[in-house]
Formats: sequence, structure tokens, C-alpha cells
Amino acid sequence: MNMQVGEAPVGYFQTRSAPHAQRVSLAHQRIMDCVICLLCAPFAVAVGFVIALLIKVDGGSAFYSQRRIGLGGRTFHCFKFRSMVPGADERLQEVLAQDPVARAEWDNYQKLARDPRITPIGKLIRATSLDELPQLINVWRGEMSIVGPRPIMTEQIALYGENFGDYCALRPGITGLWQIAGRNNCTFAERVRLDMEYAQTWSVLRDLQIIVLTIPAVLAGRGAR
Repeated sequence: MNMQVGEAPVGYFQTRSAPHAQRVSLAHQRIMDCVICLLCAPFAVAVGFVIALLIKVDGGSAFYSQRRIGLGGRTFHCFKFRSMVPGADERLQEVLAQDPVARAEWDNYQKLARDPRITPIGKLIRATSLDELPQLINVWRGEMSIVGPRPIMTEQIALYGENFGDYCALRPGITGLWQIAGRNNCTFAERVRLDMEYAQTWSVLRDLQIIVLTIPAVLAGRGAR
């Protein structure tokens, strides 16, 4: 499927107008996102500068972007600090083709517990979720929220099936129910279920609760890979 940035994957969901109450809540969420971005900016800039330097010393670009699906099915470039070796996508295909155990793990989790592509500094920033600091830029631009479904790639749309419309009803988030429920220990099917639970019970108050619960989950390193 070839799509341009901002183009919706036609045929995967039906556009529907959000109820007035939901539009008001989305506006409140947007205000909260912007406030949190402003509050986090000094920390993000200072820590991000150090991380970028360490990654550059390790070799290659400090940043990595990948096309993900956002609100309304529109695509955007999701930013992260680079935690993998250059040419990681090609390396993944080689690993999956040569190792059936890794292939089965990838099909189930869309992750590898022992991913040979991850650099030493990448392991550290992934364990602390600091690799996702640049996504504050996506939040500020309105492409993501602090809390929401995990942003998915175009090839993962089919794994959501009939639930894809619910996914598209909200902006994807830096954190969410999947983060506090086990992070990468969740299978992809469990992640879909959590995303649907979040979409169907969403409120600004729920977002605040998830933000509070995310802090101990990240500090404890639960489910980090």
C-alpha cells in the first residue's frame, strides 16, 4: 500500500463525526498536551542533547523517523532517538528469514526480546523510554497526544481488523494502557485489545490516571526491551 504523508488508508474505516461532547473533550486533551509539552521542554532539551551526543559518538544519525498511522487514518512521521544500527530494517528481514523462532516471536509481539539491531546506548534509552522523547515534537504538532493508542505502522493495520476505526478515532500516544499493563511483554493481540478498551472508555480523567501510573511503570522498567 503506497501512501503519502497525511493520506488516509481508504477502505479501512468509515469516517464518522465525533459527538459534540467528545469534540469538547478532545479540545481539553489538546490543551493538556500542549501544557505538558511546555512543562517538559527544559528537561527534554537538556536530556535530549546528551542522548543525541552519545548516539552520534556511537555512529550515525541521532534521530530516526518512521511513518505511522494517526488520527483519522492520516499518516505522519513519528520521531524517536535512534536506538538501532544503521540499516536496521534490512537487518530485521535477514534475522526473520534465518531464524524461525525469531519469526514466530515477531509475528506474536511485533518485537524481539533479544534484538541484535539495538545498540548499547539504544538498550539504555529504550529501557527508560527516553528514546521516545522526540515524540513531544509530534504532540506539539498535533499528530500525537501524551496518552493514546500506540502509533502503528501501515503494515500493522490489518492486525487491527474491524477495530481499526476505533484506533483512528483518537490521536496515538506516547504512553497508554499498553505502557502500564506490561509494555513490550504484551502480545500484539493484547495491545489491540488494550487500545480498543482505551478508545471505548476514553476521557481526560482517564488520561491523567494513565500518566500518573506510567511513571512507576517506566522507573521499574517493567516490560522494557
